[in-house]
Amino acid sequence: MEEYIVEMRHITKRFPGIVANDDVSISIKKGEIFALLGENGAGKSTLMSMLFGMYEPDEGEIYIRGQKVNITSPAHAAQLNIGMVHQHFKLVENYTITENIVLGQEPAARFLGFLPSVDIKGSDKKIEELSRRYGLEVDPRKKIEDINVSTRQRVEILKMLYREAEILIFDEPTAVLTPQEIEFLLDIIRELRNSGKTIILITHKLEEIKKVADRCAILCRGKLVGVLDVASTSTKTMANMMVGREVSFTVDKKPAEFGAEVLKIEGRTVKNRDGLPVVKNVSFSIRKGEIFAIAGVSGNGQTEVADAITGLVPASGGKIFLNGKDITDMSVRERITSGISYIPEDRQDVGLVLDFSLAENLALKEYFHEPFCRKGILQNEAFEEHGNRLIKEYDIRSGQGISTTVRSMSGGNQQKAIIAREIELSSELMIFVQPTRGLDIGAIENIHKQILEQRDAGRAILLISLELDEIIGLADTIGVMYNGEMLNIAPAETLTANQVGEYMMGVKSV
Repeated sequence: MEEYIVEMRHITKRFPGIVANDDVSISIKKGEIFALLGENGAGKSTLMSMLFGMYEPDEGEIYIRGQKVNITSPAHAAQLNIGMVHQHFKLVENYTITENIVLGQEPAARFLGFLPSVDIKGSDKKIEELSRRYGLEVDPRKKIEDINVSTRQRVEILKMLYREAEILIFDEPTAVLTPQEIEFLLDIIRELRNSGKTIILITHKLEEIKKVADRCAILCRGKLVGVLDVASTSTKTMANMMVGREVSFTVDKKPAEFGAEVLKIEGRTVKNRDGLPVVKNVSFSIRKGEIFAIAGVSGNGQTEVADAITGLVPASGGKIFLNGKDITDMSVRERITSGISYIPEDRQDVGLVLDFSLAENLALKEYFHEPFCRKGILQNEAFEEHGNRLIKEYDIRSGQGISTTVRSMSGGNQQKAIIAREIELSSELMIFVQPTRGLDIGAIENIHKQILEQRDAGRAILLISLELDEIIGLADTIGVMYNGEMLNIAPAETLTANQVGEYMMGVKSV
């Protein structure tokens, strides 16, 4: 008999209005990389949250190393050598890396021989050694607010290793990483497995599962639909099982029919908080019926271009014209009502009010006029009707329908809500920044269709994505940014993926 380090038998978990896990049984071998695959809202994170002690199952049993356990808290899970890196990091911004890692297990020291204190210097040294051992080099003295996303993820991994976790759960670990950072993380996961750790990988990215996982359990709407050997199963089979239907991997795109110019950017410059330019004298235009995609490695100014167009960041030079009208000095609301929709990169900080209901979030851009507001009084019936219609049309899954607090929804369904709200505005200019980040293959297919439908309806689309395949598949025109500058703008059919990739690395002529 094989040695199973984790067994979850007949697990059922219910929330108001939804069965998140329905009689799910999985067994995980010691020292393997076991993937949990499923659509957004399929129950993957809920299942692992029970293993980590954040929830308790309504029915079923959990066995760790053959012993039946009732995991009552994350602290109890840590005692069982279980650690978890959450999709949305659990870090204290104004603490150092060391302070975040030792939080709750602070090493004691004695100041002047008798006063109790925390041995931060000793911890700094220990964490430096730990980070080098696993190839996770960090500066333990830096504050979380001063480090990038991929370094924050390393901190979360080091938190588990510091607590000597043997069972490591990664919840959508690549959702906010660039392609280069993803490859680095996958190497780390392989190295952790080689050092004897057991890895549970929650994801919906098929190519990553094929690269690192040994076996894969597929969940669909809370039910287990199969446990597969990854090496002998095609990505198409996994995708079809995950979504419950045939999935197309190709984008069906009609020839473009360009109309009048909608957006014109002239010599736009944006500076960061330190006064350094992150967007340098950028100019371009977008026509009706055109998808203008900006490609570039993360951090080269693409997001700041979008934020400057929508008014979220001030610009220090240049002009913005929408349908020939100068909107450079307009407020954010004036830009919205002039005809701009925006799907931002950060869905939680910028796209949603997390403690509002789904109905309220779906009406955020329209609540101040009819039918949502009459004579200064909000009309609940209008919010409900609008919310119910969008939930149905855009397949937004939530436990309590329009009353659901958005914070409690899965990341993918939060993203669906933003896209539904912005498309419903029927704006002449639609800006999509990382629109499919954190989404499963079925949702990605659907959003690509929606973007193309808007383009075919005559909207001007600005698409900013780190996914080169997404840009090549959708764009009519491609601009490539490097170090804040627009290096090249060309019709999509004249560029190969390799050429775009070279521009992204700063090659000025290919």
